[in-house]
Amino acid sequence: MTDTAPYFAVLDATWPAARRIERAGLTLREGLGGGSRVSAATINAPVGDIDFDQAEADMRALSQVPRFMVRAGEDALDAHLEARGYHSHDATALYHAPLHALTDTPIPRVTTFCIWEPLAIMVEIWKTGGLGPARLATMERAAHKTGILARWNEKPAGAGFVGIHEKIAMVHGIEVLPHQRRQGVAQWIMRQAAFWAQAQGAETISLLTTHDNDGANLLYQGLGFEAIGGYHYRALKE
Repeated sequence: MTDTAPYFAVLDATWPAARRIERAGLTLREGLGGGSRVSAATINAPVGDIDFDQAEADMRALSQVPRFMVRAGEDALDAHLEARGYHSHDATALYHAPLHALTDTPIPRVTTFCIWEPLAIMVEIWKTGGLGPARLATMERAAHKTGILARWNEKPAGAGFVGIHEKIAMVHGIEVLPHQRRQGVAQWIMRQAAFWAQAQGAETISLLTTHDNDGANLLYQGLGFEAIGGYHYRALKE
């Protein structure tokens, strides 16, 4: 089985929280409205060694709903949180692929462009998918990154974001405008991410998508990605 720990380190580096707070047995994250990935706590010790009451108080002090990321194999954590009244949401698959699986096909001219800082049109495209200023601030915090703008039918079509950590690239924030969907735009964004990552010295490309996003899962599997793990969240209802 593939060791997924390096991929969670890549997630932290390429989609970083505003602040990480280390406590005994767990890591808290301050997300500043950037979503679950940058505000969920993770554990690094046995469940019995963690003070969940204090962890919940600390997350509330950050103006965040108490929320944990439960990674594959963390069954004891999952059961403990369920017993405390946490509900499960957003089951997510972790995929990876060798770069050559996506760099085998040339990208048509003037189809994709690597750009950072994001252009206004990229910001607008992300906004249509609910990626507002807080998510853009998350992108800005990543150290080694680029944005990708896609064009199709001679018009702006989509945007994506990719970062690298320890020779692993991770793609985030793919959004295709509604009238440009089902025409292969997301595939070209992914291929451009792979070409960029290859030029930066990366060896592997990865991404995360929810299990219920059937279209995305079929796309990534068709491009040669392999599911190697994943996670879901548990949050208190407040």
